[in-house]
Amino acid sequence: MKKDLIYRKRYLERVRPFIGKSLIKVFTGQRRVGKSYLLFQIMQEVQASDSQAHIIYINKEDLAFSHIKTAQDLAEFVLIEKKSGKKNYVFIDEIQEISEFETALRSLLLDDELDLYCTGSNAHLLSRDIAGSLSGRAIEINVHSLSYFEFLEFMRLEDSDKTMSQFLKYGGLPYLKDLPLQDNIVFEYLRNIYSTIAVRDIINRYALRNVQFLEQLTQFFASNIGNLFSAKKISDFLKSQRISANTVQVQNYAEYLANAFLIHKVPRYDIEGKRIFEIGEKYYFEDLGLRNALIGYRVQDRGKLLENTIFNHLQIAGYDVKIGGLGTQEIDFVAEKDGERIYVQATLTINEEKTLEREFGNLLKIQDNYPKYVVTMDEFDGNTFEGVECLSLREFLMLLMDSND
Repeated sequence: MKKDLIYRKRYLERVRPFIGKSLIKVFTGQRRVGKSYLLFQIMQEVQASDSQAHIIYINKEDLAFSHIKTAQDLAEFVLIEKKSGKKNYVFIDEIQEISEFETALRSLLLDDELDLYCTGSNAHLLSRDIAGSLSGRAIEINVHSLSYFEFLEFMRLEDSDKTMSQFLKYGGLPYLKDLPLQDNIVFEYLRNIYSTIAVRDIINRYALRNVQFLEQLTQFFASNIGNLFSAKKISDFLKSQRISANTVQVQNYAEYLANAFLIHKVPRYDIEGKRIFEIGEKYYFEDLGLRNALIGYRVQDRGKLLENTIFNHLQIAGYDVKIGGLGTQEIDFVAEKDGERIYVQATLTINEEKTLEREFGNLLKIQDNYPKYVVTMDEFDGNTFEGVECLSLREFLMLLMDSND
């Protein structure tokens, strides 16, 4: 059992109502965002509340469990390790490495003495099973990189302009707490994490032959955060750079990157027509540190990093996020949760009159009374602009936090 764990309260609060219940608890997310440590935290809570609890732990990244390859192997191992007459808590790390795992989970769920938890790093595989063969039998909790305030807690730092810059540069993978926050050390670590994701979760899983194109497409997304694209536009642009690509290949490889949780594809939403546009989407990185390790941390990218950070924060806070379309105007984010909605515009600064008119003006054209925000790198201590609130990035990141954070 791991010691000195830093508890991630938001995720623990979400899973607690389901501990001991006849549901499979599935934690999904990019590699190295802390899914395994969440399992350890749940194990500790289980043992604290039930001294007779029996823990069965399977880690598919550990060679000791390399013999568990199929659903049959998994079911047999759990039933051999199980202790009858008491509650057995089964934790399976990186379950997508076991073929047809969903068959074993459905079978094991029939045993009232088993309580099942698992993690996975493939969105398509797990979401397909949760919506399909495990429908009604599982809950999915998506685990993200550290939020800004988790970053402060993990790194033992105080909130300041400097620490915000570090967060934008290095991202929020939890293991950073064990490294000196120095560019050469952090980026070397992050490049190795990217290579692991690319090779294990994309290249090997999908038997890709054109590895160079995967690298080029990933770098394209890293350079074009927040830009509106379609697969055809991406294909045309890459061809203009003498990179051979067709629309289907772009769509497939982008899907592979998203399935590995490396990037997020965000659709456009017609605010007036209340529908999703069929063409055009934006792409954001799950972890900015990985993005910066690929193409560098550049002063000209500050606006992109601001926008990506806002998107990540909205996701962490539990919002369903889309890009807003209002006629010919664009709203950076339309975010919904529990039947409520907020609108967010991102801009580096509002010192110029035309910037103020554009960012605030777009929001003021929306004919409803949901909260509207302009988020900037500037510090601003004043009133609203016709009801639209102007917040610094640090203020906005604090705004959506609740008592679990």
